[in-house]
Amino acid sequence: MMTNNFILYGTKITGEFARDILFFPLWWYSQGLWLLVKKLLEFLANRQKAMALLVWIKNLHRPMYGQYDWQGILISFFMRLVVITAKGIAMIFWCLLALTVLFIWLALPVLIAFEVIFQLNG
Repeated sequence: MMTNNFILYGTKITGEFARDILFFPLWWYSQGLWLLVKKLLEFLANRQKAMALLVWIKNLHRPMYGQYDWQGILISFFMRLVVITAKGIAMIFWCLLALTVLFIWLALPVLIAFEVIFQLNG
């Protein structure tokens, strides 16, 4: 009885392992890629919320601290412009980082296959 179970479960496990190996590229470039894109978009949305970039842009022409004289309006506008520029540069950095992760995700299986073939031939 023990050998029958071993053979039965051994063939099932071997079959599932072979199926996982064969369908890995399909998952990597379909469902796995979709999950990565969703996570990266969520990451970028959280970065934008943490920096409150859209709030700063929306309030660009509103004076800070209730200073409605021309000096307060002028100082508030240029101060917010400087902050929006700095936060915009930071957001561009986060977008470039997310794109880098996406490109690495796309290229990684191809690079690994190339290296394996190179090592087997060399």
